[in-house]
Amino acid sequence: MITTLTTEDIKTFLFQLPIPELLKLIAEVEEKLDTTIMMQLAETAFDEWNDPEEDIYDA
Repeated sequence: MITTLTTEDIKTFLFQLPIPELLKLIAEVEEKLDTTIMMQLAETAFDEWNDPEEDIYDA
């Protein structure tokens, strides 16, 4: 059985968590976001290395 959660459903659940658990979750989410953002920024630094002619080596 697959359940689709809405943002409101998630917020309702989250606000029922004890404060220490909520703070721990916030820290984990922030860490995930920071990592994802840094990875996206790092990708732009390698754009100059993207050479379609070198894609032949991927095969």
